[in-house]
Amino acid sequence: MLSELEHYLAIVVVALLQGLTEFLPISSSAHLIILPHWLGWEEQGIIVDVAVHFGTLLAVVFYFRKHLTNLANATVRSVVHGQIDTDTKLVLNLIIATLPIVVFGYFMKDFVDTELRTIPIIAFATIGFGVLLWLADLNNNVVKDESVMTLTQALIIGFAQVLALIPGTSRSGITITCALLLGFSRTSSSRFSFLLAIPTISGAALLTFFDALQITNSVDWIELGIGIGVSFLTAYLCIDLFLRFVEKIGLLPFVIYRVVLGSALLFSLWFV
Repeated sequence: MLSELEHYLAIVVVALLQGLTEFLPISSSAHLIILPHWLGWEEQGIIVDVAVHFGTLLAVVFYFRKHLTNLANATVRSVVHGQIDTDTKLVLNLIIATLPIVVFGYFMKDFVDTELRTIPIIAFATIGFGVLLWLADLNNNVVKDESVMTLTQALIIGFAQVLALIPGTSRSGITITCALLLGFSRTSSSRFSFLLAIPTISGAALLTFFDALQITNSVDWIELGIGIGVSFLTAYLCIDLFLRFVEKIGLLPFVIYRVVLGSALLFSLWFV
């Protein structure tokens, strides 16, 4: 059993991990499964899960607040005046890209929780989808912006996002990979992926919140505050730095990290 101080420090670590990995193409779900496995910790509980998801959601909303305001205004203009511009098209693309994960996520949640949260699956997904990310980045010679994305392309990215239900895949990783393969630039692919995270994380946080209501009658507000605050700050910093430097450094560092991590997981299974 952890002491109270150790318990709160563990929450800080979990929130840091969620904030650091949610938007980097390295899979947050994999890291949150691996950490307790390697350190022998108990899972931090559903309240912490809600808190760290809410913190990362706040981070991406706050980072793109001006962009989201423009999208909201464009939506109003399209409804009231029938004006369709690039912002309106982006809203439609985000809606279309969200639909597959809503359907598959709802019906596959129990299967994912019981059958796919294993170290071998995480290891192979981490390596395999990491290599795919590298190949997509390697062959990306086009610099299309997300403003020219079609509904069909958005739907393809949406179906790719379904693969993120497999722990180790990475939601941001697979959507960035797919967008790169469709000919979009690194920055545009990443920006669309991060905007797509808003409805996706919102849905996941909402489902977890309803689960929490059924399981617990009390809330540790310190847990909640730590989880939200730490995950918000780290996620915001990650989004900012990633978008600043992704065109310069590329995605190879994340690919190398994924291959090393996946290989370490397999080594720990087979030789330790």
